[in-house]
Amino acid sequence: MCIRDSCYTGQKLMIIDYIDENGSLTGNQAIAFDVADAGIGDTVLVNVEGGSANMFLGRSVIADLTICGVIDHITLDGETREYH
Repeated sequence: MCIRDSCYTGQKLMIIDYIDENGSLTGNQAIAFDVADAGIGDTVLVNVEGGSANMFLGRSVIADLTICGVIDHITLDGETREYH
């Protein structure tokens, strides 16, 4: 049975595409709560742990994936990549 839980009212969910270390899409997708106000096309940091959603949203919710940051650049093996 499905129910509507009022604790999720007003929360933004985003479909995320996983990328590899080169920034290429892997083909895997998931749905995550967005507490970082990410936009379409942003590269984001996703926390894979239910407690982070509780901490960011300030209440107990059932969630495994939480977008907790928007990435502007990364440095990997001495190479810096910019994201927009």
